[in-house]
Amino acid sequence: MTMQVKIDRGAGIAVWRQIAEWLKAEIAQGTFVTGAKLPTESDIAARFQVNRHTVRRAIAALTGEGLLRADQGRGTFVASTPMNYPIGARTRFSEIVSGQDKTPSGRMIGTGVEDADALIAGQLQMQVGAPLLRIETLRVVDGTPVLVGTSWFEQARFPGLVAAYAETGSFTEALRLCGVEDYSRRETRVSAELVDSQDIALLEIAAGQPVLIVESVNVDPQDRPVQYTRTRMAADRIQLVVES
Repeated sequence: MTMQVKIDRGAGIAVWRQIAEWLKAEIAQGTFVTGAKLPTESDIAARFQVNRHTVRRAIAALTGEGLLRADQGRGTFVASTPMNYPIGARTRFSEIVSGQDKTPSGRMIGTGVEDADALIAGQLQMQVGAPLLRIETLRVVDGTPVLVGTSWFEQARFPGLVAAYAETGSFTEALRLCGVEDYSRRETRVSAELVDSQDIALLEIAAGQPVLIVESVNVDPQDRPVQYTRTRMAADRIQLVVES
């Protein structure tokens, strides 16, 4: 690895910024390609004869710019370009990913039955306290986790949905097996928050990193709600595109 930027303590430029610019140059020249793991903080500190705090500040700055991705317990990696994720009337994960020459995958990571609270009852137009099916999923693109979703459905209407999803791995196909031939997106709400402890390991991101929160309601052709979902997306891996 050839150093492209030398430390000049008399240049009037902070040392951490010079290290950050060196890392940028290495990435631009292809020394560190997308997905590559950077040398450890100790290795970089030794190369520039600085302390690890200085290196950590440089890495934090580039992580904030989206050039690097810190995965807790694994190291720091060159971030990939965020995948475009269109939000429209027909938002389908597998179709979106496959359409960008990427490989979608995922799995069901949890299920349960619970009573509808006021929020979900309102979204699904059902009585508060009515039983709901909850299905939790992890979605992956080219081997990298990008989102965790929790979806709720009316149990009385879709008693076989968990088994159908386990068989097909697709909400579209599972709902079709349960009698809903098609559905569309009625509403999408987007916000952001810091990743919680339960999603850190699933998304393989560091504590303190932001996630996009996407809440959505899907309806059948008769405009009857069939699914309410709360999705947590790794903010550095997905770029939401609102279709008009």
